[in-house]
Amino acid sequence: MSELEQRIKAISEEALGKIRCADNLDVLNDLRVTVLGKKGSLTALLKGMKDIAPEERPKVGQWVNDARQAIEADIEATKKKLEEAKRAAQLKAEAIDVTLPAKSIEMGHRHPNTIALEEVERIFVGMGYEVLEGPEIEYDEYNFRKLNIPDGHPAKDEQDTFYITKDILLRTQTSPIQARVMEQGKLPIRMIAPGRVFRSDEVDATHSPSFHQIEGLVIDKNITFADLKGTLEVFAKQLFGPEIRTRFRPHHFPFTEPSAEMDVSCFKCGGKGCRFCKNEGWIEILGCGMVHPHVLDMCGIDKEKYTGFAFGVGLERIALLKYEIDDMRLLYENDVRFLKQF
Repeated sequence: MSELEQRIKAISEEALGKIRCADNLDVLNDLRVTVLGKKGSLTALLKGMKDIAPEERPKVGQWVNDARQAIEADIEATKKKLEEAKRAAQLKAEAIDVTLPAKSIEMGHRHPNTIALEEVERIFVGMGYEVLEGPEIEYDEYNFRKLNIPDGHPAKDEQDTFYITKDILLRTQTSPIQARVMEQGKLPIRMIAPGRVFRSDEVDATHSPSFHQIEGLVIDKNITFADLKGTLEVFAKQLFGPEIRTRFRPHHFPFTEPSAEMDVSCFKCGGKGCRFCKNEGWIEILGCGMVHPHVLDMCGIDKEKYTGFAFGVGLERIALLKYEIDDMRLLYENDVRFLKQF
C-alpha cells in the first residue's frame, strides 16, 4: 500500500471513529466540515492532485471518493439516529397527561358602555329609527359649517378641537353624520348616530379627550316640538323606568331653534332630592331642539315643506347614571375587578 493510500485510509478511519462517537448533531456537523468541507483534510488531498503523476491520478481519485462516500454514509446514519433520539426525548419531556382536568376558560362579557349603547339602540330601533355610522376624521365643513357653526365660533377654537389640517379634524360630535344623511335628500329621515368623538379636555371624573355620543335626527313633514318631547319621554321611561318624569329647559345650540336641555326625575329618590341628584330632584340627561331652518337650507332640504328635531346624549353619561358610577375614568382603566360587576 502506497503512502498516499495509507493517509487516505487513516483520515477515513479517524473520521468514522469520531462520527460513531458523536453524541449530538452539532458535533456531527463540525466533523463534516473538518473532513469534507472546503478546508477539510480529505478535500486537501484532492487539491494536491496536481503533484501526482498523471497515471496515478485516477486511482487516487477513486480512493478519495470511496473514503468520502463511506464518511457521508456514516454521517447520515448517525444523524438519523441522533434525530430520532432527540425526538424521543422531546416527546417524553412534552408528554401531556390527558387524565388531568382541562384549564377553565374565562369568558369575557360586554363593557358597560356597550351594554348601555345596545339598550339605547334597541329603544330607538323599536321606534323605527335606523342606526348609522360615519368617519371619526371629519371635514370642518360637516363638523361645523353645515351645522350652522360659522368661522370664529368658540367651538372652533384650537383649545377645544383637535385639528389635523386647517380643514380636517377629529370630529367633536356625531352630528356630521346627520348633515351627510340630510344632503343625500332621501326623506323622511329617522336615525341615530352613535360613535366616538374627540375634544381637547383634561381628564377628570366627568371629562375625557375621547368619549362617545349618540345623536338623533328626525326630518319629515309636520314634525313639531311635541313630537320631540313625546319621543324623548318614551326613551327616558324605557331607559330608566316607567315612573320617570321629564322636563325641558330653554337652552341654545347653533344647529337647533328652539333648543332645550332635557332633565329626568331622579330615579334614586323619585325627585325628592338626594346625594345622587345633588338634592335637586332632577338629573340633566341630554340636549335637543328643532332643526334650524338654516341647517335645512345648507343640506338642500326644503324648509317650507319639512321640519325636524335633533338630540344628542353622551353614552358615558347614560352608563354612569344607569349603573351609579361616580367617575368616568373607571370605564377606561380596564380594571377587571370593576368590569366584572356588569
